[in-house]
Amino acid sequence: MNSAVLATADWFGAPDYVLARLVLQRGLGLVYLIAFLVTVCQFRPLLGERGLEPVPRFVSAVPFRRAPSLFHLRYSDRLLVVVAGAGILGSAAVLTGLVQRGPLWLCMLVWLLLWMLYLSIVNVGQTFYGFGWETLLLEAGFLATFLGSDHQSPPLLVLWLFRWLVFRVEFGAGLIKLRGDRCWRDLTCLYYHHETQPLPNWFSWHFHHLPKVLHRVEVLANHFAQLVVPFGLFAPQPIAGSAALVIIVTQCWLLLSGNFAWLNTITIVIAAAALPNGFLEPLLPTRATSTGTPGWWVGAVVVLFALVVVLSYRPARNLLSRRQLMNTSFNSLRLVNSYGAFGHITKSRNELIIEGTDEEHITSATEWRAYEFKAKPGDPKRRPPQIAPYHLRLDWLMWFAAMSPPYAHPWIGQLVVRLLENDGSTTQLLRHNPFPQSPPAYIRVQTYRYRFTTRDERSQTGRWWSRSLVGSYLPPVALSALRDA
Repeated sequence: MNSAVLATADWFGAPDYVLARLVLQRGLGLVYLIAFLVTVCQFRPLLGERGLEPVPRFVSAVPFRRAPSLFHLRYSDRLLVVVAGAGILGSAAVLTGLVQRGPLWLCMLVWLLLWMLYLSIVNVGQTFYGFGWETLLLEAGFLATFLGSDHQSPPLLVLWLFRWLVFRVEFGAGLIKLRGDRCWRDLTCLYYHHETQPLPNWFSWHFHHLPKVLHRVEVLANHFAQLVVPFGLFAPQPIAGSAALVIIVTQCWLLLSGNFAWLNTITIVIAAAALPNGFLEPLLPTRATSTGTPGWWVGAVVVLFALVVVLSYRPARNLLSRRQLMNTSFNSLRLVNSYGAFGHITKSRNELIIEGTDEEHITSATEWRAYEFKAKPGDPKRRPPQIAPYHLRLDWLMWFAAMSPPYAHPWIGQLVVRLLENDGSTTQLLRHNPFPQSPPAYIRVQTYRYRFTTRDERSQTGRWWSRSLVGSYLPPVALSALRDA
C-alpha cells in the first residue's frame, strides 16, 4: 500500500454516516446557493458603490485584520457580481454532487473557496449582514471542507464538530430565552410572538389564533427541545439520532410559523450529522465508499478538531455567563460562534410605512401613496407571504428600525434619498413603487401599530391586519433639503 495512504482507522472513518454526509453537503450547498443569489439580487443597492452603507467607505475605515475580505484589495459592483457568481457556480456544483465525485483535494478546495467568498461578503456587509445565520453558514461551511469526497468515509471527528455546532445553536437559543424575557418563564411569549416576529407568513396568522393553552404547550416543547434534547446528540445511538429528529421536527414547526431566512433550514441540515444510515435509508439510497484515507487528510482533520476545541473556550464560557451574548463572533474568521434568538419578545408591533407625493405644496388634502415591500407588512389586505429560506434583508431591517428612532439607523436617511431619486436598483428591492415614471416631490415615514385581525374581522373585511396611526417617524422631506443639509 502507498505510504501516503493509511487504512481507515475505527476512530477516524464513520461509514455508518455516509448518508448523513450526503445530507450535510447537499443541504449546505443549497443554502450557499441561496445566500449567493441573495447577494447578487440585493447587495449592490444596499452596500454597493451607491448603496445605503457603501463598502468602499467601510473598508477605508476598518482594517483587514478586523474584517478579512477580498474587497479590501479593491471593491467595485462588477467585482461583487464576479465573486457572487463564482459562489453560485461552486454551490451548484456541490448541490448536484459533481464536486463530491472528484478527488478529495478538489472537493476541499471548492468548499474552502465557498467559505472564503462568503466570508468576504459577510465581513463587509455591516448592518445588512449582521444576522446569526450568516455566521452559522460560515462555520458550517468551513467544517464541510473536511467532510471528504464520495471516495472516503466521513471523518467521525468532523461529525462530532457538527453536533457541537448544533448543540450551541439550540442550547444557546434556549438559555437566552430563560435568561431574557420573563414571558419565556411564565410560558406566555407565544401569545405575542407569531404576530410581532420580524416577517410573519400566512401560517403565522393561524398560529396566533391557536388557543392560549396550546401556546403554553408550544413554549414548554421549545424549552424541552432546546435545553434538554441537545445533550442527547452526544449519547450513543439510537439516542443521538432520536435527539436529532426532535430538533429537526421542531425546526420544521418554526419553518412553518415564520420567515427566518435560512436559519431553520441550515439547522435541519446540520442536525443530520447525528443521523446514522439506518435513520436515512428509507429516504435515501445507500452509498458505498472506499476505505483508503490519505494521511495528510487525517492530519488536517486532527488539526481542525484541535483548533475548534481551542476556539470553543469563549463560546462555552459565554453559554455559562449570566450576561450571555447571542449571535456573536469571537474572531474575524467567523469560526466557533455563539448563537441564540428572541431573548426578548416585543408585545406590540410597529411598522414603518414610507409614503410619497408628487405635489409641490403639502396641505392637509395632500394625497400620499405608500411604497410596498416584498414581505414586510404594509397593505392590511395583503396576505403575509412565505419567502424563507430566501432572505429579504431590507424588509428585516425595517422591523428593527421601527423599534428605535431614526438616528439609530442612518441607512434610513439614505433609503429616503434613493427613493426621492427614484433609483432603479433601490426600487427593485420593493414590491411596488407608486412613482414608476418620475420621482416624488416629498417622502415621509409614518409609524403604524399593527395587529392581526380576529377571525370575525378577517371574515368581514378580508384583511389580515388591522392598523392605527401612531405618529410621524420622519416628517415630509424633499431631495433638495437633504442635499443642502
